[in-house]
Amino acid sequence: MAKVVALGEALIDFTPMGHSENGNPIFEMNPGGAPANVLAFLAKLGISTAFIGKVGDDMFGHALKNTFDLVGINTSGLILSKRYNTTLAFVELDKKGDRSFCFIRNHGADKMLQQQEIDFSLLDHAEVFHFGGVSLTDEPSRSSTLAAAAEAKKRGLLISYDPNFRPLLWDSDAAPVLSEGIKFADILKVSDEECRLLSGKDSLVDGTEYLSKTYGVKLIFVTLGAKGSAVRFGEYYAEQPTFDVKTIDTTGAGDAFLGGILYSILQSGKNFLNLTIQDIDSYMKFANAAGSLVTTKRGAILSMPTLSQINELL
Repeated sequence: MAKVVALGEALIDFTPMGHSENGNPIFEMNPGGAPANVLAFLAKLGISTAFIGKVGDDMFGHALKNTFDLVGINTSGLILSKRYNTTLAFVELDKKGDRSFCFIRNHGADKMLQQQEIDFSLLDHAEVFHFGGVSLTDEPSRSSTLAAAAEAKKRGLLISYDPNFRPLLWDSDAAPVLSEGIKFADILKVSDEECRLLSGKDSLVDGTEYLSKTYGVKLIFVTLGAKGSAVRFGEYYAEQPTFDVKTIDTTGAGDAFLGGILYSILQSGKNFLNLTIQDIDSYMKFANAAGSLVTTKRGAILSMPTLSQINELL
């Protein structure tokens, strides 16, 4: 029985590891995928988790399953497809550790998840359902993802959503489709770029207010990279700096941040609607620390920090 269930993409991030003797770039195979990254963080901190998604019945898909099993994510909802391949992402890092992606996904198994393949029994004892926008780029995963979110909403689960906009994955205007996911969200995590895309506002203050009032989202977080994060909680808006660490790879930082928020809410034992501004500020600080620590290592799932590491940084 899992407290947190996530649905979405699981993929392999190929992260730069220098050059060979011939001068060719070397890439390290790192398991990833935004929803899986969130679960990996929570599992590391002792929260029971389960993943719903589809990967190829290939060396990469089996590597992902083995990694999930290793870190403690329930994989009973993970499908190994013999027809489609595991999605791959090649990561390019700049001097600051910020990344850009090249996706190998034309026949990606993650976007071929069908509604009848979803094990809804995994939601029976869950408290939180999390999903992301990468699953909304194509059918049938788009309809399957929204159906799962609707089912979780009907069951009264706390729902978190990360649009996770990746321009290279969209053949059409992403904003209207990504906005469909917001309608289900109690917690929305966006980047500053995504906030502008989905709200049409240049200001984060105005953008978060628009998203909150238009879609009824109770809690909105904006990740700002090295600048930290921002929050919109009703009429309350605030920004908070992050921690000064030696960053080498920012992959998974936003996912660890969101995982930190979900962990804090679950550990508080409070009803989500009864959270105070002081609670939110404290949760943000914890989440900022978690996100910062992930950037000090390459990859995402296997780079998630422990609770003691976070507390030490705090």
